[in-house]
Amino acid sequence: MVDFALLHERLKQEKARILAELVQLKANTRPPTERREGSPFGKKEEEATEVFELERRSALERRLNEALTEIEHALNKWEASTYGLCDQCGQAIEPARLEALPQATLCLTCKARQAKDAKSRLAR
Repeated sequence: MVDFALLHERLKQEKARILAELVQLKANTRPPTERREGSPFGKKEEEATEVFELERRSALERRLNEALTEIEHALNKWEASTYGLCDQCGQAIEPARLEALPQATLCLTCKARQAKDAKSRLAR
């Protein structure tokens, strides 16, 4: 039996963790006007390192924001009393899937169909 209250609590905790991580990420981001100390290999390496770090932070921030969006969608479904129902077919999402991924919005059948459709689009 799925404990929906426990899943709801896990979603709220994960949302708080992600929000804290985003705040920390922004706090540790150097302003673009601030330069690091010179590299012994010259300005080009210094700039390459800064670009790499910026891209890495941007990718992490994007992943965190995507996860936050998924969690907020699940919490909105909780409020609307539709949590645990597939967004595509309306059937109940498998309990084991919700246990593993509380923010899941698709049942296994619809998720597999979505993955198959994406794969066939990429093959074209």
